Amino acid sequence: MKTVMRRSLDRGSADHGWLKTRYSFSFADYYDPEQMGFGVLRVINDDRIAGGGGFPMHAHRDMEILTYIIEGALEHRDSMGNTGVISAGEIQQMSAGTGVRHSEFNASGEASVHLLQIWIVPDKAGYEPKYDQKDFSARLANSEFVLLASRSGREGSAVIHQDVDLFAVKSKIAGQKTHALGTGRGLWLQVIRGGVTGAGVTLTAGDGLGLTDVDSVDLSWSAGAEFLIFDLAV
Repeated sequence: MKTVMRRSLDRGSADHGWLKTRYSFSFADYYDPEQMGFGVLRVINDDRIAGGGGFPMHAHRDMEILTYIIEGALEHRDSMGNTGVISAGEIQQMSAGTGVRHSEFNASGEASVHLLQIWIVPDKAGYEPKYDQKDFSARLANSEFVLLASRSGREGSAVIHQDVDLFAVKSKIAGQKTHALGTGRGLWLQVIRGGVTGAGVTLTAGDGLGLTDVDSVDLSWSAGAEFLIFDLAV
């Protein structure tokens, strides 16, 4: 088994006043040639947007973009005509494909919004842009191991153009699970809050752990833990 550790305090950071963010991998003005992603997982940005703040209309292409809301609410608008507000327990999926413009603003003028912005490299360029929004708050509140996004769209997950299964756990109680991995696949564990142990490594909020050359991973977590699991080809 091979491991890649990314402790919270080792991440890149930026403070724009309205936006305070931590970068798990190289992004914008933060560049580290040793931190360019994990397989097709290219970006995990831990963003906190102040009330009234947000990203004005800007362009993307050929990237699968997922937004996972931790606290607060985010208002979305895009050039495809989609509008909406996403809240904690929801995920937003946007395939930028041949090109799309969008804006993301804090839906509140006062309370901050806390989210993870995730970018995944698609399996090919040139897809038709698309947008989706899924609410998993009820299942997450029930401490389930929830599939948020996948290529197949099974279990009601958001469909992405890549062989990645993204799971979330938001558990009121302590728990444990053995997650099996297929041949040639790896796992990235991103902790949002609480304590999580993966393959014997203890992690806390903001920590990330990548695992390859392993058939299965033993996971355990404390009451109140919240984390994401990326099961992907590496």
